[in-house]
Amino acid sequence: MLYVGTAGFSYPDWTGVFYPEGMKSLDFLKFYAEEFNCVELDFTYYRQPVPKTMEAMARKVPEGFRFTVKAHRTMTHEVPDSPEGLGREFAAFAEGVRPMVEMGVLGCILYQFPWGFRYTGENLEYVRSLSERLPMAPAVVEFRNAEWAKDPVYKALKDSGTGFCCVDEPDLKSLFPRVSVVTSGIAYLRFHGRNAAKWWSHKEAWERYDYLYSDDELKSWIPKVREMDTEADEIYVLYNNCHRGQAALNARRMKELLDLA
Repeated sequence: MLYVGTAGFSYPDWTGVFYPEGMKSLDFLKFYAEEFNCVELDFTYYRQPVPKTMEAMARKVPEGFRFTVKAHRTMTHEVPDSPEGLGREFAAFAEGVRPMVEMGVLGCILYQFPWGFRYTGENLEYVRSLSERLPMAPAVVEFRNAEWAKDPVYKALKDSGTGFCCVDEPDLKSLFPRVSVVTSGIAYLRFHGRNAAKWWSHKEAWERYDYLYSDDELKSWIPKVREMDTEADEIYVLYNNCHRGQAALNARRMKELLDLA
C-alpha cells in the first residue's frame, strides 16, 4: 500500500494555497483527508500525545487513512539518563497513541534523531531497542548525520525489525545522503527540501524547509519509490517542506506522477 501526504496539516499559511479561504481550522483535517491518505503528526515531538486528542483526530478521517506519529523529544533528542525516566516517557507516549492503535489508523512511530546523535555502539543498541520499547506500533528511524549511512546500520535495523526513513535533503557533506533502503515491512521517505543556504544558517526554523521541489526533482524518485514499494508491505511518502503550503503542492504532484491522483 502506498501512502502520500505531508508532515502536519494544520498550518494557517496553507489557506488560499491548499485550504479554501474562510475555512475553519477545525475542518482542516477532514478536508485534507479527502485528498491524501496519510499524515505525519509532528506536534507529538513537542508535547506528549493526549488520548482524547488522538481519538478525536482518528474519528475525522475515512477508512483506510493512516497516521504516522513522531516520537516525543525525550525519546530521541533529550533522552533521560535513568532507565526509569525513559520508561515513563515511553509509557506516556504509548498511552497517548493507544486510541489510534485500537482504531487501526496508526501506521508507525517515527523516531527522528538529531544531527548530534552520532554513530556509536551504545547509540546503535538504543536504536535497535525501539521496537521492543514500544511494540504496539512499528518503529521507523530517521538519521540526520551521514555517519549512519553504512551497511552495518541497515543490517542492524533489518535484524531488529526496525524501519529506515530515507530522506531528501540538501547536498551538504555531513547530512544523510539520498538513498533508497528498505529494512522492514514499512518503507518511509521524507522530503525536507534542498535549501542548502538556510539549513544551518536561519533565524526561524521554517526557513530550513522553505523549498518547492521541481518536477524533475520529484521524477528522479519515481523509480526508487516503485522499487521500494515492491520490497515493503506499506510505503509512506511524506513532505516536510511545509512553509506556504509547498508540502501539499508537492505531495499532490507526487500523487499524479505515481498515477494515484
